[in-house]
Amino acid sequence: MAGGVNKVILIGNLGRDPEIQNFDNGLRKATFSIATTESYRGKDGNRVDHVEWHRIVLWRGLAEIAEKYLKKGNQIYLEGRLRTRQWEDKEGVTKYTTEIEGINMTMLGGRRDQGAGNSTPVTENTVEITEEKDGDDLPF
Repeated sequence: MAGGVNKVILIGNLGRDPEIQNFDNGLRKATFSIATTESYRGKDGNRVDHVEWHRIVLWRGLAEIAEKYLKKGNQIYLEGRLRTRQWEDKEGVTKYTTEIEGINMTMLGGRRDQGAGNSTPVTENTVEITEEKDGDDLPF
């Protein structure tokens, strides 16, 4: 297989409201974290929950949807790819972070004002958006 596969699929809950950045060229970026929980039985037979936090980055239209509709606690289905960035801190030390760049997102569960028990997808005539990449116009 030429190239390879870089695909991530997650269902999780937002740990905070999305943080939105607007750039001079009109580009919009949303960042937030989601938590996924894995449950299993430990050696002692008791249930153990392991929570993993994932840093999510959305661009363009997906960022606009995130800004309008996503809030802390909301559950989403996300498809994306891993991206690793590097930068230098104030002391000149190179730092790295790995993020999930979302390319397809579906909001799950009800809106906060509809009650937490609603499991119908939150949609505006089915808000499921796939972001198309059109080149290297990312600001980093």
